Amino acid sequence: MRRIHLLLLFSLLISSACVGKGNKGQNVYGIGFYNLENLFDTCHDEGKNDYEFLADGSFNWTGEKYKCKLHNMAKVLGEMGTDKLPDVGCAAIGVAEVENSKCLDNLISQPALKARNIQYVHIEGPDQRGIDCALLYNPKLFKVRNVKLVPYIYNRPEDKGRATRGFLVVSGTLAKEHVTIIVNHLPSRGAKSYAREDGGSQLRVVKDSLQKDDPKVKLFIMGDMNDDPQDRSMAVCLGAKREISEVEEGGLWNPWWNVLASGQGTLQFQGSWNLFDQIILSSNLLDKSGSKDYSTLKLLDYQIFRRDYLIQQSGEYRGNTLRTHAGGKWLNGYSDHLPTLVYLVKE
Repeated sequence: MRRIHLLLLFSLLISSACVGKGNKGQNVYGIGFYNLENLFDTCHDEGKNDYEFLADGSFNWTGEKYKCKLHNMAKVLGEMGTDKLPDVGCAAIGVAEVENSKCLDNLISQPALKARNIQYVHIEGPDQRGIDCALLYNPKLFKVRNVKLVPYIYNRPEDKGRATRGFLVVSGTLAKEHVTIIVNHLPSRGAKSYAREDGGSQLRVVKDSLQKDDPKVKLFIMGDMNDDPQDRSMAVCLGAKREISEVEEGGLWNPWWNVLASGQGTLQFQGSWNLFDQIILSSNLLDKSGSKDYSTLKLLDYQIFRRDYLIQQSGEYRGNTLRTHAGGKWLNGYSDHLPTLVYLVKE
């Protein structure tokens, strides 16, 4: 009996050690998103247009470059969330632009992630280039219940036969509550705006369906939206509001709208910041009344994850994100996007 009690105590201590603490002793959890910008291995995947990332491709992609890319991505992912949770990091991080499960296996084997036993969920999608979304998670903090890939549907006749990333829907348990994370990567700016607007509408259908199944589910809709928060795809089609006061029960809040308005962003185009990398929250994650009732999971804070090493410090692209390649050169950088984070609190 004494041995059982000791084992239970040890289990509780381990679990407690994985949770960050807020100023008043509340439990704090980090949830993030990061576009990894072309995490490709060095092998051709049958039926995929991945030829740029082969040894004789335009990026002269080699095993050494791939190893450097894995190391760099793991460094960022391992540091995400440590501003508030220095010993813990994030409970879950959605990622975009990953070629396949082999890349994810190699990624979580990096020391920065292996030390926390980070796991992943991934379903191979139909994207023509072969890039998918996935969710990395710490199994001591986030327990996966169910995973499905909801396809993105091109609705216009002119797009017949096209295929792109779907919506990775991961249902799980965080802080003993039902949480669902939707990771997505909407069509690029090379596509017409209606493609992203259709994506916003389809995300709304997924969100409504999840809330119908469980009105209490706490939702995070995250991803590279390829649009800013104020664009029609996000503000109208998905219906994510700018101000908390505008959010109705069952609705969505987009905290990044005002962040972008303040001059901050996650990627640059022609010298101006955009904020495509968003984490949108359901109304039941918000403290709308200001009561600071944290008996259930509530939003505590949010941030763009920014480090000096992620930014070009000199040269023509000074102040821009430090990419893996730029101007036809291998820079041994990170991504053209900066990550985003939200922090949750529960007593």
